[in-house]
Amino acid sequence: MRRGHSWGVAAAGFLALAVVCVLPGSSAERRLRLDAIKLPSGFRIGVYADKVPGARSMALSPNGTVFVGTRGEGVVYALSAPSRAERALKVRIVARGLDLPNGVAFRDRALYVAEVSRILRYEDIEARLDHPPAPVVVSDAYPRNRTHGWKFIAFGPDGMLYVPVGAPCNVCEPSGRTYYETIVRMRPDGSKPELFARGVRNSVGFDWDPETRELWFTDNGRDWLGDDRPPDELNHAPHPGLHFGFPYCHGRGIPDPEFGAAHACREFTPPAMELGPHVAALGMRFYTGTMFPAEYRHQIFIAEHGSWNRSRPIGYRVTLVRLEQGRAVRYEVFAEGWLPNSREAPRRPFSCRSRILLRLLPGDRCSAPAWGRPVDVLVMPDGALLVSDDQAGAIYRITYSSGR
Repeated sequence: MRRGHSWGVAAAGFLALAVVCVLPGSSAERRLRLDAIKLPSGFRIGVYADKVPGARSMALSPNGTVFVGTRGEGVVYALSAPSRAERALKVRIVARGLDLPNGVAFRDRALYVAEVSRILRYEDIEARLDHPPAPVVVSDAYPRNRTHGWKFIAFGPDGMLYVPVGAPCNVCEPSGRTYYETIVRMRPDGSKPELFARGVRNSVGFDWDPETRELWFTDNGRDWLGDDRPPDELNHAPHPGLHFGFPYCHGRGIPDPEFGAAHACREFTPPAMELGPHVAALGMRFYTGTMFPAEYRHQIFIAEHGSWNRSRPIGYRVTLVRLEQGRAVRYEVFAEGWLPNSREAPRRPFSCRSRILLRLLPGDRCSAPAWGRPVDVLVMPDGALLVSDDQAGAIYRITYSSGR
């Protein structure tokens, strides 16, 4: 079984015992079609918040507030709920008028928000949710290019803030002294920025192994190489200074037709796991809770936003990468159903595919007929897994009970 495509076989057996299990129906749950979501036996899905338009990356404060970034909406939300609550009791907007504020992070009572070219900090935010303060600019050193300009941010176990900067193109070499195609880290006050990883096309999700404290991250593969290549990637960066191949090499060994002659793929760090082609793997987290069965602990959940550059759409789901002794060994589906009939999704009409191919229509305008698109995952203190969905404007809560 090839590692890059093992999910198709592994998931079939894994989901043979799957059940659709939804928390008691509200109008929001019926509108969001949660009865269509397939999960392994014993798992349930419900709505944590349903009035969160454009919900994307999430961050959790020690007090339990969930902060949620967006893209085109230009806002950041704060979701408040008691410990172990099945639903957020209140959704507030704590920032407005921002430039693609996708990334959010929390540290020392402050909320950090990533715009395209700036990192902002909102001091003592939880004490001021109803009257948020004006932000402090932590850094404005990032490029203004909006292609792959939205960012995921998070604080690492070293106390540094990690910020990826995507490629300003589908595929190109970075020019000049820019941060393009990298992951950068800096101190919380914005000082001492340094390159951590290079050759990264567009990472919109990362996390650290709770045992080794080493970085793992998703990376979106380039477009226009066909339906089935290149794969998206899950990468492992145990130390700074590694190069992950972009734009010269894709996946484990696909030379780029334009830039591949300059370097051999063996010169670069290969992905820890090849994911599905064009699935748009975004947010990822190690499962650190205790609610789920033991075989899920310290494994990696990934939110797949879903393909547009593919005649038969895939993604639109939550997947799982299983680790053994620090190595990624298996890729399988955990939750699916946001894309109706995802296993036999119809091909796009030729007119739509050809207009994309001729660059006459943006990819998202030809996205699949999915009713939702997962963006990020977040482990809550009680062990529940939150999943954000920017298309449906919702946050879901996945729980487990062996007695259900």
